[in-house]
Amino acid sequence: MGGTRSRTSRRTPRLVSDINVTPFVDVMLVLLVIFMITAPLLTAAVEVDLPQTQAAQARGQDEPLVVSVNAQGKLFLQETELDRDALIARLRAITARKPEQRIFVRGDRALAYGKVMEVMGSLSAAGFTRVALVAEIPGGPAPSRAGR
Repeated sequence: MGGTRSRTSRRTPRLVSDINVTPFVDVMLVLLVIFMITAPLLTAAVEVDLPQTQAAQARGQDEPLVVSVNAQGKLFLQETELDRDALIARLRAITARKPEQRIFVRGDRALAYGKVMEVMGSLSAAGFTRVALVAEIPGGPAPSRAGR
């Protein structure tokens, strides 16, 4: 009896030929989150030539509202053109449930700095606290020129 027991305990373990997909799933979920965060920023249809900066890119968890000021000084909320009063009213309506909503301001490079600051001042005076400027990172993807 003792001889049979020693033979069974000295068996070599069998190799498992299954593929471990857990690391692949982890990588795919990380990529999905990255694309979900960056996709809204890459799809702005208003033509704005952004200035370049060396600053690090801001990371956020919620989808931001984008206020754009084109080279002619026209204001846009996402892709809709509005005047300043209508912009503030629309932003208040959108952020009524979520007062800490992130708002990005995109200003055309050819636009006077004061015009962008007027828009940011109006947003700040209206009570919006999470307002940030958007700039193009040097060497990054070129802005889309669909309209040209």
